[in-house]
Amino acid sequence: MRVEIWSDITCPWCYVGKARFEKGLAAFAHRDDVEVVHRSFELDPHRPKDDTAPVLEMLAKKYGRTLDEARAMEAHVASSARSEGLGYRTEGRDHGNTFDVHRLLHLAKARGRQGELLDLAYRANFAEERSVFDAETLVALGVEAGLDETEVRSVLADGSAYADDVRQDEREAAELGASGVPFFVLDRRYGVSGGQPAEVFTQALEQAWQGRALQPLGGAEADACGPDGCEVPRA
Repeated sequence: MRVEIWSDITCPWCYVGKARFEKGLAAFAHRDDVEVVHRSFELDPHRPKDDTAPVLEMLAKKYGRTLDEARAMEAHVASSARSEGLGYRTEGRDHGNTFDVHRLLHLAKARGRQGELLDLAYRANFAEERSVFDAETLVALGVEAGLDETEVRSVLADGSAYADDVRQDEREAAELGASGVPFFVLDRRYGVSGGQPAEVFTQALEQAWQGRALQPLGGAEADACGPDGCEVPRA
């Protein structure tokens, strides 16, 4: 069985949802027969490549909130992340265009290192003092994931490298009805949206394995990120 996960590295619920899915998968009896493939989804595709901004300032501007209210929004997400054993910095993070990150993730997929790079990129973006919008940081992350440095630099220097792969992922997400992430598709028959609890993922995997009907390409509401931002309580 194949599970495809559409996500973006700047999406906090993708970060949390990945951890929850992995816990759900670990509890699934047929986990060794599940292939997990990560797909690209840009939350801010029209943002200029060199336009980065502090996350708190971006949130305040996007939602028309004060910086203190933006901090409260981040604190909510941080609490969910930490409950899953994940590191999360509520200040000092950047927000920007993730196209290069996705292109590099496709290189990593081709080299069998996609999972390693995705974990490193999430950790760098949410838990560490490292900006994934800096080219040298991306090179370092690629090397840490086991990729060849020369090849990483070559891909980052050539904006067309793996660009079609990213766009194809995004077209498929649209065709499947995904308007936000994380978005999980099981065997191209069933879908689960949002950072659901681990037990929901286990149940979805069991139902898909047995061929039982899940709610097509949807599921119970859960925290997610989409074109209008990330769903968090208005503190």
